[in-house]
Amino acid sequence: MKPRVLIVVLCVLLAVAFMAELAFGAVRLPIGQVVSVLFHFHDRADQTALIVNAIRLPRALLTALVGAILAISGAAMQGLFRNPLADPSLIGVTAGASAGASLAIVFGGALAGFAGLSVVALAAFAGGAASVVLVYALATRATGTSVATMLLAGIAISALAGSLTSLLEFYASNDMLRRISLWQMGGLEGANWPRVGLIAVAAAAVLAGLPALARALNALLLGESEARHLGFAVDRTKTVLIVLVAFGVGVSVALAGAIAFVGLVVPHIVRLAIGPDHRTLLPAAALAGAVLLLAADTLARVAVAPTELPVGLLTALLGAPFFIVLLRGTRDYSL
Repeated sequence: MKPRVLIVVLCVLLAVAFMAELAFGAVRLPIGQVVSVLFHFHDRADQTALIVNAIRLPRALLTALVGAILAISGAAMQGLFRNPLADPSLIGVTAGASAGASLAIVFGGALAGFAGLSVVALAAFAGGAASVVLVYALATRATGTSVATMLLAGIAISALAGSLTSLLEFYASNDMLRRISLWQMGGLEGANWPRVGLIAVAAAAVLAGLPALARALNALLLGESEARHLGFAVDRTKTVLIVLVAFGVGVSVALAGAIAFVGLVVPHIVRLAIGPDHRTLLPAAALAGAVLLLAADTLARVAVAPTELPVGLLTALLGAPFFIVLLRGTRDYSL
């Protein structure tokens, strides 16, 4: 498929998925009323306007931005590591955030949050940031930052953070254990306008910064030595990329929990469709990630309404079969 065609298709799907997120839920709203609320043709004190403006619109924006950040970060990490199995969790951010959230749930239940965020969200961001800093420090030497060492350090730190989370789960009460489990499945039910503001800052940095590194990522596919010979500052590129991915994914995980699969499989699917050129791969992956997470969250809210399923379960259920079908039809696949 031509990249421009795919991007146009994804933009249309994004608009459809966004409107479905606003219209469907425990209370189904007519599309016409939703549109009138969005364009301020509706009485703001009306029940429909309250549902859309106070509940569903911030959730839809949070969902779309989280999906876009996770997918574009996964595409960038696969380019950096030159490995189609890479995803943002390889640098330890998800495991560290899970350990931080678990610590807050077990020991910080009585603490107050800050700036509209719960103590669990703040601890998750701190845990993810600490893990990335440690991984980067282990991989950096006077001669530069080794991608292979970063990969191994990320695996080790993720295992360490996972063991800490398991230890906390062993000593947690039944209520704490349930809260930890639900957080690890991911969820967007806590969406509000302050959280949308925070994710918008992260999305602005990631969605503007990573595409600016597209040519450098294309060169890195040839190898680090080749990229240096082509005139790219490889070490600076790696540093900026890791900082952007860690910041974006850390904020996303803090606000929405651990949503797996999006950062791994969405870049795969987009790359199979349009090829490995990061100039088109990164924006297309961002759009596809937003579409997938919006569709998964809509289904999570309506499948067993009024109860909500964890959105992380739905991302795997929606994406994995489609991904398997694509792989079955592809004889050879590489970056």
